[in-house]
Amino acid sequence: MKQKEGREVYEQGLWQIYNRPETPEPWSNRGNLPWDDPDFSRRMLREHLDESHGAASRVTRERLMQIDRLWSWLDLGKGSRLLDVTCGPGLYAVEFARRGCHVTGIDFGPAAIAYGRDLAKEMRVENSCHFIEQDVRTMRLKDASFDAATFIYGQLAVFPREDVKSLLSQIARALRPCGRLCIELLDQDKVNKKNSTWWFTDDTGLWGERPFLHLGERFWLDEIQMSIERFQILNLENGEFTNITLCDQTYSVDSMVEMMKGAGFVDVEVYPAWDGTPLYDAGEWIVYIGRTLDES
Repeated sequence: MKQKEGREVYEQGLWQIYNRPETPEPWSNRGNLPWDDPDFSRRMLREHLDESHGAASRVTRERLMQIDRLWSWLDLGKGSRLLDVTCGPGLYAVEFARRGCHVTGIDFGPAAIAYGRDLAKEMRVENSCHFIEQDVRTMRLKDASFDAATFIYGQLAVFPREDVKSLLSQIARALRPCGRLCIELLDQDKVNKKNSTWWFTDDTGLWGERPFLHLGERFWLDEIQMSIERFQILNLENGEFTNITLCDQTYSVDSMVEMMKGAGFVDVEVYPAWDGTPLYDAGEWIVYIGRTLDES
């Protein structure tokens, strides 16, 4: 009986793959990775901390170069109040705290937040580095409570446009007069716009700790300038099937500047390729530094 049930589970997963829609709908199936799933969060933390690649978090050498640049761009100093939106495991937040900032990091990956809190204690900055486990779309921030904010490594792109507008407006209100926000987004002109497919098998990784088959598809929707990746994972031991859709909305420079100004940033500076900072993939990125109104 168990063997028959197991075979039926496999068949169900395979038929779901066979009968998948030709192109996934934008923002279907949450449109994002399951960051808040405890098991996935633990596996993703492993990727964040892996110094052999920068797929989840940039390696330490590059991260420190970014922090040096952000310190200047955001006009930070000892005592500055910094908001780190989608902070991950706190690798930036803790370093900013070490340099004298009071940092609030928000993320809804449970393993990432737990690691950030432990790291802050290890670095003896737990009194100036506060982590909140929460979906940033539900965060409620006091007006004029921060001097600066960061929203980096393309994380703004995984939210629908209406959510982006809401997030930008809330961050603008949370900044003091002349407060600054850094956004890092992929350069729309350099994004890969070709459809592609790939597959692989493994017995450990982001998708699980048992043998699995991963089938990946990437679609470019030119009419809305968005890429969609569909990950279909079949557990080869028990037939369990998982379907994840990841949306990545791109923006032209003009449209992002317009959105930031519409949210309350009166001045937006644009730095292609991190303004010459020698990151391995710097040419793929554009940094936006928005400044709120001086009310004096």
